[in-house]
Amino acid sequence: MGKQYKQLGIDERSTIAVGLGQGLSRRAIGRLLKRPHCTIGREIDRNSVEESGSRRYAPHEAYTCCTKRRNRPAKKLSASPELWTEVQTLMKKSWSPEQAAGMLKRMYPDAPNKHVSHETIYAYIYAYPRGGLRADLIKLLRKSHKTRKPRARGKDRRGQLQNVTPIAERPKDVETRVVPGHWEGDLIKGKYNRSSVGTLVERTSRYVILVQLDDAKAPTVHQGFVRQMKDVPELLRQSLTYDRGKEMALHKQVAADLNLTVYFADPHAPWQRGSNENTNGLVRQYLPKGTDLSVHSQAELNTIAERLNTRPRKKLGFHTPQEVYLSALTDHTSETSGALHT
Repeated sequence: MGKQYKQLGIDERSTIAVGLGQGLSRRAIGRLLKRPHCTIGREIDRNSVEESGSRRYAPHEAYTCCTKRRNRPAKKLSASPELWTEVQTLMKKSWSPEQAAGMLKRMYPDAPNKHVSHETIYAYIYAYPRGGLRADLIKLLRKSHKTRKPRARGKDRRGQLQNVTPIAERPKDVETRVVPGHWEGDLIKGKYNRSSVGTLVERTSRYVILVQLDDAKAPTVHQGFVRQMKDVPELLRQSLTYDRGKEMALHKQVAADLNLTVYFADPHAPWQRGSNENTNGLVRQYLPKGTDLSVHSQAELNTIAERLNTRPRKKLGFHTPQEVYLSALTDHTSETSGALHT
């Protein structure tokens, strides 16, 4: 768990004022309080008050200044109901505040009054008094838990795959994401691990394909992945990077049927498939943990994938995965047509 920042208390602010009166440096005051000197400097710079042409630090005034700043409402949204309505409309599409803010800048590039930061959106939502309206707004946010939970790093009990091609042998240009056609794959599990859905993500566009599976056995995963990827043009089917789950025991058949190379990430290294890990988190908004995933048809999963693929993404300059994927597809078609006419 990361370090948690604790706000300065009134006693600590009194010590700062006394230290400054005695001519102590910020580093010396920090050592007295066992605080970083940058914390002391930031406190003095932010919360000192103007008096007779000079700045003076006083503990109670500093505390009041800090409190007012922390409780300051998101004025831009409160002053513009039309903008707030537009933000809510975008968020009701299951977009995050950051995606909504990014799309507003794309929609109104020359209208700064229509621009708002995602931090302002969050602040405005949480500034509402506790009650039904605040609860409804919080439901629009992607994750409901207040703190991030660490991933368990237990012993790998899934068995060992044979004849794998490790990620170390994957071409280096795949890392750049410049060349499309390289995918990452995984399964998300349902209640009691009794149901599964396959997730496939194209690294350049973040375009996602969801796969309905009757179970998590290797033959089912092989058939499901081939079924859903067979219509992807070969130029956009260069490789698939997967973890070492035993559901990919038939990886050689997957590679042969789809005419691609399957690479395997190192054990306990989810960051090597970062696009897929992030996408799994987005999918969980529609397929929550602890639910039976077998009730969802392929048509329902296609609808969820479409919603994800038409959301703007910060990594894509707030273009959608579908826009980037179709652009790559258009480029591929143009290249093929050009080759036929030469």
